[in-house]
This record gives sequence, structure tokens and C-alpha cells, in this order.
Amino acid sequence: MGTPSIDAQPYRFALPPDRGAVALLVIDMQRDFLETGGFGAALGNDVATLKPVVPVIARLLTLFRQQERPIVHTKEGHLPDLSDCPPVKRKRGREGTRIGDSGPMGRILVLGEPGNEIIDELKPHPGELVLGKPGKGAFYATALHEMLRARGVTHLVLTGVTTEVCVQTTMREANDRGYECLLVEDATASYFPEFKAATLAMVRAQGGIVGATATSAAVLEAL
Repeated sequence: MGTPSIDAQPYRFALPPDRGAVALLVIDMQRDFLETGGFGAALGNDVATLKPVVPVIARLLTLFRQQERPIVHTKEGHLPDLSDCPPVKRKRGREGTRIGDSGPMGRILVLGEPGNEIIDELKPHPGELVLGKPGKGAFYATALHEMLRARGVTHLVLTGVTTEVCVQTTMREANDRGYECLLVEDATASYFPEFKAATLAMVRAQGGIVGATATSAAVLEAL
């Protein structure tokens, strides 16, 4: 038999023999971005556009858990004193909707606040990594690279929101660090569908300049 692979665009995503080498990365599926009253809604976005990916990610989580593959959940958030939030980041937005301001679910994008928690449908299980991150990318100012290397992870299956911001930034960071990356097309979403489409095209451009993309059906079948 040949090396198992996922039918992806623009190339086949070869799977390593060690199950532990393939990790599922669930990016920022937190209340601040997906629920009414959170940061995303405060900025004027329709949070309903993100909801269709929730059951898709849930199915992927189920399979990775059954196969005991590594799972990492990330949450964008800052320390209560905002010492890890650059002023240029906080000053964006209208008064009352900025990072650290009080909202219906606590202080916006602050670690430990209700809005910063991962939505109930995708709650992490014991033993799964949960990583707070102060930036868009999951590798910036975190120990993610060291955590993955310590577990022997070489391949990342990426999901989450939003496609063009935190997901794409993380994928580019991972690519620069030598990880083989696969973005699951129907397990990522944006408030702006055209931004998602553009991101998928950029990832696949020039023979996979950042990585590959595939449907969740292809991923589930291959695994």
C-alpha cells in the first residue's frame, strides 16, 4: 500500500504513519466571535455567518478524539491589565467596542472573561491543549511551537475563525516553521464570504505556497 493521503488542492496531503504527528488546530471558536454581544457582533458583523462551521468542527473533533490524535484549541485574548495588547491594536474601533471595554459577556477579548470562553458545542476535553494568544497568529508570543515539537507533531489540520485573519496568519506562521498544513474548507469561516474565498485561493496559489485545502469529507474519509 502507498502512503495514506488526503485528496487536497493543489496536492495530495500525505499522512505520516504516526497518528500523533497529525494535530487538529481549532482556532478561536470563542463566544466573543460567535455569539451576539461579543466582539465580532460589536464591530457590526453578522455572527450567524460563522455558525455553519460548528457542526463540521465537532465531527472532526470526534474523529481526532477517537483516534487519540493531538488537539489544540486557541483563544485570542489579553491579560486583564492589557500589558500584552499593543496600543495600536486597542485604539481601533469605536468607544465601548475596543479590547478591554465592558460588554454583555464581560470585558472584550480579555482572558478569563465569559466572552473569551470556547463555545459550549466545542468545549475542550481534558488533556487537550487550550492556548491563549495575544495576537492573530497562534505562534506569536506563545509556546505553541515548543508544545507541538515536544509531541512530535509535523502536520497541522487547521479549522476555525476567521479565515482571513487568525486562521490564515496561523497557517503562514506554521508554514514558516516547517509544518505541513491543511486548511479544512468547510470548517473555517469569515464574516465576509469573499474574504474566505480569497484566502483559500491564496493558500493554494503557486502549487500550494502556504499549504493545501480540502473538504471535511475528504479529511474524515482519509483519516
